[in-house]
Amino acid sequence: MFHLVISAKPTFNALKAVFFSLTFFICSKKKRGKEKTTANKFIKETQKMRALLSPESSSLYFTSINIVFRDPNPCRSRTSLYFLKRDGCCRLIRRKPRSTAVKAVLDSATIEELGLKESDMRNPAISSTYRRSMLPKPNQTVLEAQARICTGPTQTRPLSEEQAFKVLDTILRSVRGELKDEEQVSKAQIGAFFAGMTIRANSFPEETQWSEGERRAMNLFWPLLLRALPPDVIFIADPEGSIMGLGNSVGPQFIGNGTTEMRLVGALREILAGGHLGYEEVQGVLKDVLPLKFEDGKSTGVSESLLSAFLIGQRMNRETDRELKAYCLAFDDELGPAPVADVNSLTHYGEPYDGNTRFFRSTLFVAAVRSCYGESSLLHGVEWMPPKGGVTEEQMLNFMGANTNLSLHQAKKLIEDEEVGFAYLSQREARPSLYSLIGLREHIKKRPPLATTEKVQQFIRAKGKESIVAGFYHEGYEEPLLMLMKRRGVHSGLVVKGEEGALSMTTRLRSASTSKGFPVNYCSGFCSVGTETACKEDGVSHQSFRLEVNAMDYGFEPTDTPRTDRSVSKNIELGLAALHGQKGPAYDRIVLNAGIVDHLLGCDGAEDVTIALDRAREAIDSGKALKKLLNYIKVSHKLK
Repeated sequence: MFHLVISAKPTFNALKAVFFSLTFFICSKKKRGKEKTTANKFIKETQKMRALLSPESSSLYFTSINIVFRDPNPCRSRTSLYFLKRDGCCRLIRRKPRSTAVKAVLDSATIEELGLKESDMRNPAISSTYRRSMLPKPNQTVLEAQARICTGPTQTRPLSEEQAFKVLDTILRSVRGELKDEEQVSKAQIGAFFAGMTIRANSFPEETQWSEGERRAMNLFWPLLLRALPPDVIFIADPEGSIMGLGNSVGPQFIGNGTTEMRLVGALREILAGGHLGYEEVQGVLKDVLPLKFEDGKSTGVSESLLSAFLIGQRMNRETDRELKAYCLAFDDELGPAPVADVNSLTHYGEPYDGNTRFFRSTLFVAAVRSCYGESSLLHGVEWMPPKGGVTEEQMLNFMGANTNLSLHQAKKLIEDEEVGFAYLSQREARPSLYSLIGLREHIKKRPPLATTEKVQQFIRAKGKESIVAGFYHEGYEEPLLMLMKRRGVHSGLVVKGEEGALSMTTRLRSASTSKGFPVNYCSGFCSVGTETACKEDGVSHQSFRLEVNAMDYGFEPTDTPRTDRSVSKNIELGLAALHGQKGPAYDRIVLNAGIVDHLLGCDGAEDVTIALDRAREAIDSGKALKKLLNYIKVSHKLK
């Protein structure tokens, strides 16, 4: 692993030192005409970022850099490098223990000399490189098939005969041990694939059941697979011995190994038939099997095939409200009672955990703006999450030098701190059990029920009003999300179809050829009120609303959304430039998303949407919002 730690010149103030104490990896190979990333380019990019964080500073000085290799060869386990800046050119000095220092520009020749592979290097500016290297990669042939068949009753696309032959042949060769390393098909993939095939055969409408090509391929391969597959997979593929037509007795008699698997198998029989589970059944399975425990990259507890079949099967059957509630609330007490922040208002932001791959993600900067006028925010997520593996708040905060390993109580202190007023919590710290599923989630390909419910969490409570805001993309999930928010007992809730299914509403004109379902900027929500006309749920009166936000109605000029294309540094650059007061699309989106959310949630002082937008602009133009973000980076390292 290529692990570089950069330190700033000692005379920099504490904030600059925090920002430049970044851990990152540099990729420098030029391949198929792609732009070559060199040390010089990285320095220029960092200078630009530093100028945004501290515009009065001009030059960079670097000290020691350590490289830690994944290579087990102890004689090459550590190498010290130093950046030397001379005459405007940055050179890298490599220093091995007990050897003479060697100067080298960090280019392809140096990478080859160091014995590194491209997969060993990490560019912190690109979201996809935040994927943990120890996670085994899925087989791409089977993963592409899962994307087609492990989805809903109307979205599923049956495989052609050629595709089905290729997939089943790949699975057969893998279980026989003929495929190695990344070519191997994981147990989780096999479980998800056959769960998808079984549910389609048992309960899907005719047009999304097995194609003739799939049936011919299965008729040819199943006798061979039956002799090679383990019993848990045979159960998933033919639980009642009725699908394959060979009188298989393994499926009907399979009960699993141990009490945990027995409960899971019992639940799976219902799911594979297209059925649903009760609240207690779902919670019982989740608490039995999580957190996953791994040894040498393999689960040491429950069968990964069974668990992946359970997760994707529930999503394919379209979860009921009680099933979603079970997922949402299952681990609320994992770390004990939630801390209570002494603030008048707290908004929980539920961005999709798998990030943005195309467009500017504004929520981190919106939180800094809202904190300027007393609206506290709690953001939560992960560093990297499949299937998109896009830009996340944790990646941005890491890149800027903030501490992203905060405990719940540390995050509470940041929210209460008048100089900060918002916080970010990683699922790694807040819900370790759910975090243990990231690797398995990559191998099931499609989003499981947790992708919906993890957006509606209350890791920290507030003495004052609480609200939840969550993004969605697929039609049909807006009402379940609002149901979960009401179940949480918050004062107000809002679901937003922002760009990429995230929370960022846009100022661009609505396209004439709109995608299926609700348009971008569609909002639906509720506020708790005391009127007799409001509907009641869980004994609380709610005033519901739904609308499509047209930015032009609020005085915004139409602009195309800034592209970031998985670039963490580009997303930060756009956000920091906006917080510096630079007018443009990013600035407008931060103002729009702060002001409209305040207004729709019924925040104090935001009853008039024009006033709500104006106070968001003032928070930026005064420099207060930028100062809040910088304070966050600094203070996050001082908490104990």
